[in-house]
Amino acid sequence: MRLLVGTQPLGRILKWAQRALVACAVLLLGYCGFALGDAWVFQWRESRDLDRLLRVERLASKGTAQAQSFVSPKGLIGRVEIPRLFFSQVVVEGIDRTTLRRVIGHIPGTALPGQAGNVGLAGHRDALFRPLKDLRINDEIQFSTPNGHFRYKVESLRVVDPDDVAVLAPSAVKALTMVTCYPFYYVGPAPKRWVVRARQVSAQTLVRSGVE
Repeated sequence: MRLLVGTQPLGRILKWAQRALVACAVLLLGYCGFALGDAWVFQWRESRDLDRLLRVERLASKGTAQAQSFVSPKGLIGRVEIPRLFFSQVVVEGIDRTTLRRVIGHIPGTALPGQAGNVGLAGHRDALFRPLKDLRINDEIQFSTPNGHFRYKVESLRVVDPDDVAVLAPSAVKALTMVTCYPFYYVGPAPKRWVVRARQVSAQTLVRSGVE
């Protein structure tokens, strides 16, 4: 016994399937475009605000009247740079989904640049933190904030399990730890974490004016 399917019904099914796939592709492309555009605008705005804030803080260190003309936006931490990799990204407070889709996030509860302890940063492996795969021991990392310009030297690169929170434990020295998922080209949720550990080697701290 042979089951026959008419060519017209089959053609309609294929046509609707094709339309559905095209619609899905358009929606996915639209979302990707929105996410990339939103991230670019957010980074541009935060970078502009940070540059203005850094200029104001330099004026404040000299005690000039213009020093009170700009207030730091909530959550803006600074800018992290890796000169050898031509890497430069703004850092803001928090590691929620929206923040990490846009910028590098400062891990709450960890130290801030210039403070004693361990500064923790997080970012996506398939976006802003992808260049971390090319880091080398002794590479220089720079962190510019309204409170000063800090330099770090990479001491270790290692892979750990996702539940290994010891990498973010407080440190007796001024350290910087950057965390992202691993492997970098893994399809789906990555099973490991890539951890970059650096130690502060120098700091140029801005001295604030006594004028409030």
